[in-house]
Amino acid sequence: MTESTDPGAPNTPRTGEVFRDAFWRQNTGLVVLLGLCPLLAVSGSVTNALGLGLATTLTLAVSNLCVSLARGLLRPEIRIPAFVLIIASTVTVIELLMQAWFQGLYLALGIFIPLIVTNCAIIGRAEAFASRHAPWPALVDGFATGLGFCLTLVLLGAVRELVGHGTLLADAHLLVGEWGRSLEFEVIPGHPGFLLAMLPPGAFIALGMLVAARNAWQQRRDAKPSGATAREALAQ
Repeated sequence: MTESTDPGAPNTPRTGEVFRDAFWRQNTGLVVLLGLCPLLAVSGSVTNALGLGLATTLTLAVSNLCVSLARGLLRPEIRIPAFVLIIASTVTVIELLMQAWFQGLYLALGIFIPLIVTNCAIIGRAEAFASRHAPWPALVDGFATGLGFCLTLVLLGAVRELVGHGTLLADAHLLVGEWGRSLEFEVIPGHPGFLLAMLPPGAFIALGMLVAARNAWQQRRDAKPSGATAREALAQ
């Protein structure tokens, strides 16, 4: 996908292409491998992973939109500090809202909410995409990038929680309220627990398995057209 190098130049790539590229082809957690610190540290459960993933998605969407709207007003020498200021302001608002409405989840995530500001994936998308494109593509790119990161977090959290505790959606009430207790269920009754899955080494192993699965699926998918072409040639 061609990107304009002039921050003020109009550039409106196709929405579907932007979404697919940000969500799958350049997935932050499985392909580009950025933001691994929160990805590995907070993915001990599906609830925590989903909470941080949604907060990161909202941050990416809002900050990308704001950066795109302001791209023509920022001088090149101050654009990075301005991007950081925009991202930090967005994260502060999200942190205050989470502290007010999701107190339990806020306490569970702890320092990793304000650390969203330092996630290099967010500043990377602001610099590489949002500052070079119109508001709508920038918003789509931010949302898709965050959604891909959120999906990776949730998958990693599901694997680790299932292997480590034999449960899924434990403490879901922290995210959706008291009715969320009905979402919590024990997948493996009497599971004795597997400590390695809940420790950093287990997080690295699980992430490596997800990356390998994604690469294997993509390679198989890419090989299908060539195989179909070969069969057609033999048939002829």
